[in-house]
Amino acid sequence: MSNDDSSNVPDPNGRRSAVREKAQLVHAQQRRARMIRRTGLTVGAVAVVGVVAAGVTMAVASQATRPDLAPSNLIDGGFAVTSISGFAAEGPARPVAGTPTPVATGAPTTAGKTATPDPSATASAAGAVDIRVYVDYYAPGAKQFQVANAQQLTRWVSQDAANLSYYPVAMLTPKSNGTKYSLRAASASACVATHSPDAFFAYNNALLTKQPEQGSDGFTDAQLADLAIASGADKPKVVRDCIEGEDYATWVKSATERALEGIPDTKGVALTGTPMVLVNGMPYAGALDDPKEFAQFVLTLSSDAYYKSSAPTPTVTPTPAPSATKAK
Repeated sequence: MSNDDSSNVPDPNGRRSAVREKAQLVHAQQRRARMIRRTGLTVGAVAVVGVVAAGVTMAVASQATRPDLAPSNLIDGGFAVTSISGFAAEGPARPVAGTPTPVATGAPTTAGKTATPDPSATASAAGAVDIRVYVDYYAPGAKQFQVANAQQLTRWVSQDAANLSYYPVAMLTPKSNGTKYSLRAASASACVATHSPDAFFAYNNALLTKQPEQGSDGFTDAQLADLAIASGADKPKVVRDCIEGEDYATWVKSATERALEGIPDTKGVALTGTPMVLVNGMPYAGALDDPKEFAQFVLTLSSDAYYKSSAPTPTVTPTPAPSATKAK
């Protein structure tokens, strides 16, 4: 008698169904895990992008809402030297205006040497000569001119023989290892001219006489501020914040571009290099390091203006109208 009880033996189809169900369950769990991971990564990426976008938006908005600052105390786009405090000018005493002297004419002195010409003698009749200096504080030629002529420039200003003004520009911005020293120094000079105008000439002179070596990084903004305060700038905190914030860098760029296109009140003169020195609108083309040559150029133009202003004006005598003849 056979005892064949197969009720406890699993059905092959049932086993396959159970395996499939278990596999489907595992796959479903794996899909859910992948979806959770992907969702987490997506949310994280969106959050990061959102933070970056918010930062960029705030930066752009900050730049857009910040107005382009322009310095104060501008006269025809430059800074007039109204005070020479902080700079000790040397030279002979002021001659009596209008009195012919050997200094005024450039005649030989008793020692057989030619004195430096001085435009003071003609200043009262023709008015003060106008001297404009376009200056890049990183240009070696600008330093040469300032070192050679600072003494007589200050003397002429103190004698009311010259109206002196400086025009900071930035033509050598790419030449300082990426620090943009030319631009930063010009902006710093505008800060001093705006907030401490009496110290402008002394600071302008310090920037040039202490000019960094070519190929160097130049002074940092903090060092530029230190130099301004050492030159006598008052309101030290305001001046320092202005210099270290490079407040007038955009203005300097625009001023440089305008000068490259053309200089006002000249006969088609445009900025081609610095320094460019204009005397009564005429460019000086002589030696930058020869004060006598520059003084002679100034005297010549001052004399021309003097003779033009003192030339007698021709008078016109009206011709009497012929009298009418009575008819007989």
